[in-house]
Amino acid sequence: MAAPANILLCVCGGIAAYKSAELVRRLRDTGAEVQVAMTENAQRFVTAQTFQALSHRPVRTSLWDAHAEAAMGHLELARWADRIVVAPATANTLAKLAHGFADDLVSTLCLASTAALTVCPAMNHVMWKHPATQANIATLRARGAQIVGPNDGPLAEGESGPGRMSEPAEIVAALAGKAAS
Repeated sequence: MAAPANILLCVCGGIAAYKSAELVRRLRDTGAEVQVAMTENAQRFVTAQTFQALSHRPVRTSLWDAHAEAAMGHLELARWADRIVVAPATANTLAKLAHGFADDLVSTLCLASTAALTVCPAMNHVMWKHPATQANIATLRARGAQIVGPNDGPLAEGESGPGRMSEPAEIVAALAGKAAS
């Protein structure tokens, strides 16, 4: 990244969520401030405590956090961000973002922000290739979202194909507008 930024990292519920922990570290190495928000399903793969330790900030996990929402915290956080990075971006979240749904913290933050949006898809290769997913990606791209990945290779269920979340170094390089080193 050209200059330190406020990055809102939205972590969704896929096995690739474990890569997002390293992404926090790499983003902070660039000088960025990183705030993590997680979907309910993301918390089934990686704990909020992991992200809090790496980001040095409390992790947001619910739109219904009474303390944070006393001051409309989701709007405050949406305005704080210079860039929103959704990694991993599941097929479900891509559909929500493409169609303007705001039924959880992550989708609400994305809809309530004018920050640049980067999505890093991660899912089974059949889900990635599905016409609905491809239409959602085309919609997001047409709205100016940066799409990073997915990579081709072995997937968690033992199959292989496009669907692997890009590596954290690739995502950071894409955010900076450079090739990964």
